[in-house]
This record gives sequence, structure tokens and C-alpha cells, in this order.
Amino acid sequence: MNEEFDVLLRNSTWTLVLPQPTQNIIGCKWIFRVKRNLDGSIARYKAQLATKGFNQCPSVNFHDTFNPVVKPITIHVILTVVVSKGWHLHQLDINNVFLQDTIEDEVFIEQPHGFIDPQNPSYACKLRKAIYGLCQASQAWYNELHEFLLDFGFINAHMDTSLFIFHHGNLTLLLLVYVDDIILIGTSHGFIDQFVTTLADRFSLKDLNALSYFL
Repeated sequence: MNEEFDVLLRNSTWTLVLPQPTQNIIGCKWIFRVKRNLDGSIARYKAQLATKGFNQCPSVNFHDTFNPVVKPITIHVILTVVVSKGWHLHQLDINNVFLQDTIEDEVFIEQPHGFIDPQNPSYACKLRKAIYGLCQASQAWYNELHEFLLDFGFINAHMDTSLFIFHHGNLTLLLLVYVDDIILIGTSHGFIDQFVTTLADRFSLKDLNALSYFL
């Protein structure tokens, strides 16, 4: 819990403010999970702060919530192309994915249990970043990544908006995204490494190297 709370503070996730009687203050809770390795052994114990998003008010605390994710058929087709052409496969995982974006709606949550500011115990947290459980969290992240990729030179595929394509000369990159899981495919291993470095400068990520499994 302490580690997760430190991450929230480092990312300037919220600002403590004195709440007004008319504001909808959303509750939050700690969720505990056991993350395992491929062989089933325990990798680590994880605590995660999540909002009680079911208490959000439409058109007040959130508007659009839809978030596209890559379609299974797109994954199958792209992997078939990769095998036939002998391209390189890479896998990335975005750390604390929803803390990588910003939200435009005004959302206030209670201070996390066990970490209430002793100087301001009655204050609420005005969110600057999305956290788990928030209705618009997934869409806010997709929009942030989408803007970054288009600025880099990718184009969005029409048949699947979670497929991004970069093509310049003899260099081609394909990027498939399912929330925080990313498959990166390219004709040049060196260019993949270069792009991963650029992406890591903008977002905190875990480089999983060659793809072994997905979802």
C-alpha cells in the first residue's frame, strides 16, 4: 500500500481541496491482488487504489467512456503476416497505465483509507489523473496514447482503431494495443528499440522483449 500510495503522489494524481456541499465525492477502496509468473509462482503482491465508479454521475463526473481495444481477429491476421514475412515481435506493458493520462472532467474522491492527511482530514482529492474504477479511465488513456502515436507518424487503421501503422521507406512498425498491453511489430529490430526508447521517454513502461504470450 505504501508503495502504491507513493506512486500516486509522484504522479501528482490529485490535489487536496476543501469540498463543497454540492460536489459529488466518490468513495475509493484498496484492492489486493497476487501477480504470478508464467509458471504459476508468485511474482509479487500488489495493492491498488480504485474508485467506486458506480457512484459517478453521468454528465457531471464523466461523459464518454467507450475505449476501443484490439480485436482478436486483428491479432490473428497480423501474427500470420509476421510469421510469413519473418518480422520482429516485441511486447510492452504500461506501468500504472491510468496514471499516464489526464482527465478533463471534475472528479472528487475521498482520501484513501489509511492515508488521510492529518492536517486536512476533511479535504477531498480532486483528481488530475485517472485511476482504476473511474468510468472514463480507459478512454482517457487511449486518447493520450493515440495523440502520441499520431504525432510520431503512425496512422490509425480504419478497420480496427487499436491498430496503428507506421511506414517510412523500408521501415514498417505495427502497434496493437489492448489497454496497457502492447504488441509491437517491425521490419527492423533496431528501429523497434529506437521507438521503445522514445515511448519510454513519454510513458513509464515495462519492456517484455520478444512476445511469448498475449493476454
